[in-house]
Amino acid sequence: MSDLDTLKQWTVVVADTGDLSQVDQFKPADATTNPSLVLKAAQKPESAQMVKDICTRYASRPIDETLDRLLVRLGCEILSLIPGRVSTEVDSRLSFDIAGTVARAQRIADMYSSEGIERSRFLIKIAATWEGIQAAKVLEHEGIHTNLTLLFNFVQALSCAHANVKLISPFVGRIYDWYKKSAGSSWDESGKSGSNDPGVQSVTAIYRFFKAHNVRTEVMGASFRNLGQIRALAGCDLLTISPELLQQLSQQQSGNAFVRTLIPNDIKSSNTALDTQLMGIKKTAEQGLALGLSESEFRLSLNEDPMASEKLAEGIRAFCSDTAKLEALLKA
Repeated sequence: MSDLDTLKQWTVVVADTGDLSQVDQFKPADATTNPSLVLKAAQKPESAQMVKDICTRYASRPIDETLDRLLVRLGCEILSLIPGRVSTEVDSRLSFDIAGTVARAQRIADMYSSEGIERSRFLIKIAATWEGIQAAKVLEHEGIHTNLTLLFNFVQALSCAHANVKLISPFVGRIYDWYKKSAGSSWDESGKSGSNDPGVQSVTAIYRFFKAHNVRTEVMGASFRNLGQIRALAGCDLLTISPELLQQLSQQQSGNAFVRTLIPNDIKSSNTALDTQLMGIKKTAEQGLALGLSESEFRLSLNEDPMASEKLAEGIRAFCSDTAKLEALLKA
């Protein structure tokens, strides 16, 4: 049995790609896309006809609508290959616009509905900014389920849980990248691997707190740099993995050496450690979950975490850039 097959026994494996051939190859339960992945997929020769059809059919429509049509068309193609859900991202340029995000998400949901896709089969991806989380709260109340992405710390996760978000995507690799760069020559790769990896520790803390407090929000580890990070989170609700790492997992057979590390009833995480992540806030983690955080509390805590604030901003900038490139491709 391959490591990929073993992982599928404990965790919902999600393909992090917009490439239909890769989705078909690895047979994941779910799939996630983002502007960067859609841009890459749209530039492939096998996608040329799909892009042409969308541009021809909606030539008279605003470019933002044409973009959403392409996202939904790609999402429908992916759904024809998987049994579960696909995540489709709202324009990242709306990351600080509650009303704009809600309206765009509603339109995407309506487009899926017009294609006969039930709401249970897609998630609207939104950046985990304050505005994004408030928009997700509105959408969840309407029955449109969301995936809050670019999530780097516990405060973002806590606010998503309070908003009854369906799923969150805490990033592993980008947290690892930040700490490795920050440490410079003093970075100890072997000492910061596996369960000691800062990205793995962040997702583990969120997972254990959610399970200990019966939070229904699903936790999907994302943004992996190596197999060690994936193995250290085996058992997480979901893991979204790049095709390159899925390929490596499918080629390895670790046998009994590959064990489940996250178990729902394993709730030994320290609430004291979690409380320290509520930087600048007097509430405990439990109070934050029950009462929610105010906008000022959320922004202060995020600001006090340089890793999370820097990686969130960096991620939004990158997705905005690729969204603009995708629009330029459609215009051309």
